[in-house]
Order: sequence, then C-alpha cells, then structure tokens
Amino acid sequence: MFKHILIPTDGSPLSNQAALAGVRLAAALGARVTGVFAAPPATPVIYKAVLPVGYATPREHATMIRKAVEHHLGTIAKAAREAGVACEVVSVTSDFPADTILAIARKRRCDLIVMASHSRKGLRGVLLGSETQKVLAGSRIPVLVYRGDS
Repeated sequence: MFKHILIPTDGSPLSNQAALAGVRLAAALGARVTGVFAAPPATPVIYKAVLPVGYATPREHATMIRKAVEHHLGTIAKAAREAGVACEVVSVTSDFPADTILAIARKRRCDLIVMASHSRKGLRGVLLGSETQKVLAGSRIPVLVYRGDS
C-alpha cells in the first residue's frame, strides 16, 4: 500500500498530533516517513498570527528558526525512532509552504502526505489561507487530512 509517507509540520499542537498519527500509520504499514518543516525566510519584523510584535536581526531570526526546526522535526524523528520507523527530516526556507510540501513529495517519491487541517473559518481563513487546502488542490498523490482533537 503506502511505503513512503511525507509528514509536514508547522509545530502547532494539531500538527504534532497529525505527525504522531502519521508515524503510527507508517509503523502499521511498514512504511518510512519524511518529516518536513518549511521555515519562513528572514524578516526584521516578527509576527504573531497576522500582527507585528517585534524586530529581530538576521542572526536572531536564524537562531529562532534553527530552534523551531530542531523542536518540530525532532518531534517526528523521536516518534519514528520509538516506533521503529525509518525517518529522515527536511527543513527548507520558503514563503510558500504548500508548494514546498508538494515539491518535496515529488522529489522524494512519497506516496502519501499526512497533514493537519486547522479548519480556520471566516475572515481569518481567508486572510491566512489554508496550506492543507493548497496541498489537496495540487497533490497528485493521496493526502490524509488529520482533524484531531483540537
């Protein structure tokens, strides 16, 4: 069935739940996983949601991204290790996470993508868009959308 599962993460609690579910699925199927995190490029303005909350130097930004990468992808790698699932992780810098996810899935010949959907509604959904929706629209392989407990 599925032999190579791509698991994108943004580090949110729901994304972590999806990652753990993806690893459990891989263990049940005897598949391997690739975890991916698309980090935002350096910008002097730091945002929380859609509001600017501070400033960072390029070095400070790089340190924040490195820590986020280690934490977010470390969650997937640890779960895979504990489940006995072969795992590799990939971090890239991108303004377009959905495009990055699709490109990595193609390049690494994944046959399933497992990712969370935050199901944002209203104006927030319109403004922020949905990376999951973009992946669903552009994917040539199956996408398992995890809704979870959140």
